[in-house]
Amino acid sequence: MLATHGALAESIQWFGAEGQHNGPWEIPIELFLERVRDLRQHCDRVVVLGTSFGSEAALLTGVNSDDVAAVVAFAPSDVVWSGITADGRSTSHWTLHGEPLPYVPFIDDWEPETDPPAFVNFYLQCRKKFADQVAEATIPVERIPNVIVVAGGDDQVWPAVTHAQAIASRRHEHGLETTVITDPMAGHRTILPGEPVVVGGLRMARGGTETADRRLGSQAWPHIERLL
Repeated sequence: MLATHGALAESIQWFGAEGQHNGPWEIPIELFLERVRDLRQHCDRVVVLGTSFGSEAALLTGVNSDDVAAVVAFAPSDVVWSGITADGRSTSHWTLHGEPLPYVPFIDDWEPETDPPAFVNFYLQCRKKFADQVAEATIPVERIPNVIVVAGGDDQVWPAVTHAQAIASRRHEHGLETTVITDPMAGHRTILPGEPVVVGGLRMARGGTETADRRLGSQAWPHIERLL
């Protein structure tokens, strides 16, 4: 969709490929930074877009690169979260210069209350239990020139609106504006105009309805289009 509007668009597989981890843990942010540097050779400006865990990567890439003009974060997170290794060890989602970034841990003995499982309360409880680690794990989004955050109020995966508001609040403290687009009935997966409905992935509750998710996408698209 970005390409049809004239952008040189690239997607990046960041786990599960040959030579990569089999899940989202200790992924080098350099993977994204290298692509930004290459794209900047060919583009007037580089915008990084990510969703869910990928929004962490997008924001961290913007934080660590002067070549990123803007970040668009769907179902965003204002902090780095825990990743679980293949052998069950808790670590960071991301590394930088070979070192895991500070992260908010998970509650080990948490059990879902719904079927399919909704994780939104899990993330809220983790933030509360490990409140002393939230500050260190918070992404310094004030280093990014331009940020758009898109969040559904019925997101059942994690509290995306709370995360989005935290991002906007931190940037406001540094005198920076943030475009925040929300819809109270939308879920975790925004659907942009012309996009098909995404199916598959892990079995979990994601919230929203197709109508609300498309409505949120329609609200977000003009802001994204302006970046292009």
